[in-house]
Amino acid sequence: MAIATPESKTESKPPVRPAQESSVDLDWLTSKIDYRLYQDCVHCGLCTASCPTYLETSDENDSPRGRIYLMRAVADGRLDFSPEVREHLDLCLDCRACESACPSGVQYGKIIEPFKVALQRTAPASERTSLLRRLILHHLFPYSGRVKLALMPARLLQRVGLINWAEKVGLTKLLPPTLRRMQAMLPDLTGSHGHLPEVLPAIGPKRARVALFLGCVADAMYPETNAATARVLQQNGCEVVVPRSQVCCGAIHYHSGVEEPALELARQNIAAFDPTQYDAIIVNAAGCGAMLKDYPHLLPAADHTAAEQFTAKVRDISEFLVALGPIKPTHSLPMKVTYHDACHLCHGQQIRSQPRQLLAMIPGVELVPLEETEICCGAAGTYNLTQPEMSERLGIRKMDHLAATGAEVVATGNVGCILQIARKIKERGSPMKVVHPVDLLDRAYGGEPKK
Repeated sequence: MAIATPESKTESKPPVRPAQESSVDLDWLTSKIDYRLYQDCVHCGLCTASCPTYLETSDENDSPRGRIYLMRAVADGRLDFSPEVREHLDLCLDCRACESACPSGVQYGKIIEPFKVALQRTAPASERTSLLRRLILHHLFPYSGRVKLALMPARLLQRVGLINWAEKVGLTKLLPPTLRRMQAMLPDLTGSHGHLPEVLPAIGPKRARVALFLGCVADAMYPETNAATARVLQQNGCEVVVPRSQVCCGAIHYHSGVEEPALELARQNIAAFDPTQYDAIIVNAAGCGAMLKDYPHLLPAADHTAAEQFTAKVRDISEFLVALGPIKPTHSLPMKVTYHDACHLCHGQQIRSQPRQLLAMIPGVELVPLEETEICCGAAGTYNLTQPEMSERLGIRKMDHLAATGAEVVATGNVGCILQIARKIKERGSPMKVVHPVDLLDRAYGGEPKK
């Protein structure tokens, strides 16, 4: 598809639309997207080298500028949501790597995310998300208690070795595709799964009072990382509060095109974390952090003041510790470590150097560079369930680069990346491990080792 010549950015409203039937609620889209956001794109093409799907397909329609052209044509009424248009937009990971590469400051996420909602609102019956997938994405994953309950049989089967046996003899191939992919990504569930206390005291002189956001899938599958985060904060002189009324950040709903439940979860979190009571609201998952920081943009005007006060206190754990001035750990961890940049940390929040600074503080750690470190691993929230083919291609691409580093450990700051990379490591039969940077930092402070 040819790329249009950019028009004057003085035009702030779409042109008069042709009088024709459309499957798209154009008035709704207009209310969600400032038309000038499309016009920021000058179609220079500098984004293409950073776009994972374009790197894999070389199709202009799978590039950021190509997708912006398609979305603008839909908003103008020149294109409908044809199956071809849907395919190109659905294939977008929403990794926002194009935003980091763009010299014009295009806010791609603010365009693609409403379109993802519109795709779900207008999907024909044959293309709608299956009932099983909707149940998993909207009624299981966002609720850590339900996930923990659902994982109890898997935890038992892992303990007695039946899951490994079922994989070896091929029984897992009998599962429905979505469940089979979920089973393949199951981490080792033998670690602690208890609750953190509501308040954990600072160790040494008190330097800050912070609230800890636990997440949903992350808290269910990697509770030890949340515990490690709390211990690291304590070691750095922070009193840690864990509000009991917190809920999922809403990203799972919103990025799968279901808006209203996401907004309601956002309101619940704003009510759960009183920003006046804390120096910071700490997040250790990149996807959650990016979502929490986007609340003022996503919520309606009536919620803006409360959302902005909340978001002003949200900090990724690495961002907060580096700003606070981290206490240097003393326990040596002699190992070669490489760092993978989680998309919603480096692109969504522009946090790159801080995790590396923390890893470099650990005695014994040799930090080695990773080629294409900022290219998505294919996890992208629930993308590995909704777009398994492209997710698999990107996962293999990422694993090839990881293997080339010779590292023993991969560190990355997002639960989705950890699950995706761990699956590819297992498939390769590699001895490499993947962890959150805070897990290593906790061990270097003398905390409990990751099991």
